[in-house]
Amino acid sequence: MLLSGRGSNFRAIAEAELPIDIVAVISNRPQAAGLAWARERGIQAVALDHTEHADRAAFDALLADEIERHCPDLVVLAGYMRILSPGFIARFEGRLLNIHPSLLPMFPGLKTHERALAEGVKIHGCTVHFVTADLDHGPIVIQAAVPVRGDDTPDTLAARVLAQEHRIYPQAVRWFAEGRLAIRDGRVNLKDNSTSQSVLATGA
Repeated sequence: MLLSGRGSNFRAIAEAELPIDIVAVISNRPQAAGLAWARERGIQAVALDHTEHADRAAFDALLADEIERHCPDLVVLAGYMRILSPGFIARFEGRLLNIHPSLLPMFPGLKTHERALAEGVKIHGCTVHFVTADLDHGPIVIQAAVPVRGDDTPDTLAARVLAQEHRIYPQAVRWFAEGRLAIRDGRVNLKDNSTSQSVLATGA
C-alpha cells in the first residue's frame, strides 16, 4: 500500500474485511497520517523520504526494492501523490492499482473536481484502474458515477466522489484477490464463472 497523506482509501480497504493481508504501508512523506494509522493497527509502516534522493528514478528504484522485500501480490496506490517512473511501473505491471477522482478518460491529472464544474458536466465520479506508463490511462477495473448538482462546489463534489472511492476501491481489491480480473487487449473483464462483464457503480 503506497500513500502520501492521510490514507483514507487505505483505511477503507483495511476496514473492509477483505481476503487479503496488508503486508506493509509505504509513504514518501515520513509525517503522513496514514503511516501512524497503520502502526496503531500493527501494520508495518515504512517511510522513504523522496526529498533525500537525487532524482525520481533513483527514488523509485529504492521504493521498488522496498516493495519487493515484502513480496506483495498487489501494490495499491492509495493517495500516493507522485508520478511513477516507467521503470517502476514495468516492475509491477499487471499488479499495480490506482484510484483517480474522475470518470477516466475524462479529467486525468489534478484539480479534477474544479475542471468538471468548469466544463459543466452532469455526471462526475471516480475510477479504479491498473497503472501503465500513460498517466491516468490504464485499463479500467470499476467506476462510480455521481450526479453534479447545480449548487456544487469543488469541496462538496469531492466529498461525494470520495465516498464512492471508499466503496469501489475495496471492491476492486477483492476482485483482484479472488482472481476475477482479466486484462485482455487493454481492457479489464470481471470473470464470473463462464461470463465476463464490465462494471459501473452509481452513487448519490
